Amino acid sequence: MKKYLLIIGLGSLVGLYNCSDKNEKQAVALKEPTSIEELGELLFFDPILSSDSTISCASCHKPEHAFADNVPLSFGVDSLKGGRNTPSAMNLGDRFFFFHDGRSESLEDQAKGPIQNPVEMNLPLSVAVDRLKRHKQYDAFFVKLFKRRATVEDMVSAIAAFEITLETADTPFDDFMGDIDTVSFTASAKRGRIIFNDKAKCFDCHFGPDFTADQFRNIGLFNGKDLNDSGRYGVTKKPEDIGKFKTPGLRNLLVTGPYMHNGMFKTLREVIDYYDTPDKFVPNSVNRDSLLAKPLGLSEEEKKDLENFLIALTDRRFTKK
Repeated sequence: MKKYLLIIGLGSLVGLYNCSDKNEKQAVALKEPTSIEELGELLFFDPILSSDSTISCASCHKPEHAFADNVPLSFGVDSLKGGRNTPSAMNLGDRFFFFHDGRSESLEDQAKGPIQNPVEMNLPLSVAVDRLKRHKQYDAFFVKLFKRRATVEDMVSAIAAFEITLETADTPFDDFMGDIDTVSFTASAKRGRIIFNDKAKCFDCHFGPDFTADQFRNIGLFNGKDLNDSGRYGVTKKPEDIGKFKTPGLRNLLVTGPYMHNGMFKTLREVIDYYDTPDKFVPNSVNRDSLLAKPLGLSEEEKKDLENFLIALTDRRFTKK
């Protein structure tokens, strides 16, 4: 069974700082972190790392949505809209690629991207580090935990360390697999698991503890016209990678919608309907994976069972009323 790591309590974030180059203010004191992970948590929730001190990592990676967003495309500084759906920042400790196109191969490198991105946080890394050095509390935190003043490497290392703590495995599925609780994993979810592994072909791409093979697939959401994000091709420049995107993990799907790299599907049922008959949604797709060459032929009951299985992969912290 997947190892379960507890998320650090958000109580370590006592207040946020407004610390721009033109007008620095320290409004509320921060609770001193006792570990690099807790320092990373402070940075993750603090807008100090955006150009206008209004956007933090958590602005788009919202805790209540399993550190994903609940809109198709997130907004960064100056209300600029991003180009792809915000993926969950949970369950990333064992991943090999990050971002939908896999352009980063470490959490540390991934952390640099949004900070520098002009439509996200829009802040040069050197300026971000300079802010932390000029910030009395952060300066002291880095000296205490890293034995030196802030550097780019230490800043992103701290953020990555926090993200690694965001593991989840308290689900009906995990309890069923561990013979802990066979009741909460319903009969419908059990049938859905069989459909997931066989008729729906989901298991061909989504397997392992987090239900991702860390591969890149073209599921038919590229046609070179209205759907023109070429995905992995932008990184490799290989024609066979046109329209391919990283296979996401499936944990906590109940709260991470909308779905797909462009957020085009609002509900899990829409996702299932798409995989069942992709030609009805995108009839002119380019380079679609051969696994989706034919309709799956799922019945209404099978779709519901499959949906219930996917819901059973959601951690209980997100399902408690």
